[in-house]
Amino acid sequence: MQLIKFSFVLPTWDWRTSPRGSNIEGGRPVAYEVVKNLALTAERLGYHSVFSNDHLVRGEGGYILEGWTVLSALAAITTRIRLGNLVLCNAFRYPQLLAKMSSTLDVISGGRFELGIGSGWLADEFTQYDIPFPKPAVRIAQLREALDVIKRMWTLDRASFQGTYYTIRDAICEPKPVQKPHPPIMVGGGGEQLTLRVVAECADICNFGGSPAAYARKRDILRQHCKRVGRSFDEIELSWTGDFIIAASKDALAKKTQRIKPKRMAMEDYVQANIVGTPEVCLRKVEEYVDMGVTYFTITGFSLLQEPELELIAETVMSRL
Repeated sequence: MQLIKFSFVLPTWDWRTSPRGSNIEGGRPVAYEVVKNLALTAERLGYHSVFSNDHLVRGEGGYILEGWTVLSALAAITTRIRLGNLVLCNAFRYPQLLAKMSSTLDVISGGRFELGIGSGWLADEFTQYDIPFPKPAVRIAQLREALDVIKRMWTLDRASFQGTYYTIRDAICEPKPVQKPHPPIMVGGGGEQLTLRVVAECADICNFGGSPAAYARKRDILRQHCKRVGRSFDEIELSWTGDFIIAASKDALAKKTQRIKPKRMAMEDYVQANIVGTPEVCLRKVEEYVDMGVTYFTITGFSLLQEPELELIAETVMSRL
């Protein structure tokens, strides 16, 4: 039987200061204590992994904990649950430095690190921190080179690479990661022409969301990219990402969904693109994705700021898969 994995994104930013156009309000400022307790709860309940955001500013107030620092802290207080970022912004760090950082974290955590990475998209943080923000095609090309650099650093005694954007010469990365041949690589994004080709070439895990119909479309496009680059589609684990809103009663569910759903998005579209419902409805939606080949559910954190939601998913959905 195929193992079905559940993970969620920790709420490392104050979701009350959400972008304009969102309904999200009435939450609480996120402190590390909240993040820590949720990670420990997830480990106790049998979740596969927890992820941290990788943004420099978020929402109108800009409040967010730095993602890599959060992971380092969690590695020291957890023992089983896997740790990663959903997803790292490639532009924030040279890939050779990221290879060194991630190798060290894999050692410290005893082989529990997962590299989630993408090309970056939030223009405001690039502007505020004076980080170059080229057009999408360039950012994705940089991501493709970065993954080559990282893999070489993780696996070779001395790594060299000469690309358009990055160069290393006889670079040493010791200690090597605990996981062999290297930690799993999850590439975030569903861009059909460029990003999914990078997934086909480099990733162990894909990461995109959408309704079952939209997800199936991207899955099939990813399969086509794999065929073009000469790689077996079966080598890539399918991950779905999105909100998971669960409540025991329909009244509680309606209130929670209305509060979290973006204002400009129709309720029907939101429900189709995410997992929303009572436990039985959520289980059926999860099974629909599983039937399409999804084995990894990476849940965004806005609906999971309390332990009861984590417990309800574990008891009524995870335990039945």
